[in-house]
Amino acid sequence: MSVKSKDKLINRKRLRDSFKYALEGIKTGYKEEQNLRIHTIIAILVVVFSIIFKLSILEFSICFILIGLVLMAEFFNTAIENMVDMITLEENIHAKNAKDVAAAGVLVFAIISGVVGLSIFIPKVIDLIGG
Repeated sequence: MSVKSKDKLINRKRLRDSFKYALEGIKTGYKEEQNLRIHTIIAILVVVFSIIFKLSILEFSICFILIGLVLMAEFFNTAIENMVDMITLEENIHAKNAKDVAAAGVLVFAIISGVVGLSIFIPKVIDLIGG
């Protein structure tokens, strides 16, 4: 049975291109979005403190998943903002609302992640200072 190139299970060129475009998106996101850079700095600090405080695998996994989800939310927010800006440059309440609600989603998730992170790290800090 002959399989045509386009019928292959994995098309290497398409796969390579999809990684290339994703990496371009990451580069663009970091270039354009200050909040993405801020979230990344916080993420690096969380990883460093995870090592210092010797978090359990479960605690580290929770932190790592939350880091990924916050960054993902920020990338989606950036995509929404760019799409809205592409559709209209005029002042439009719907465009403003779309951008504001997307930003609110990132903020809510970042706050929730911060609370979860603090619930993991505060007991470690208390133990360290002898509480």
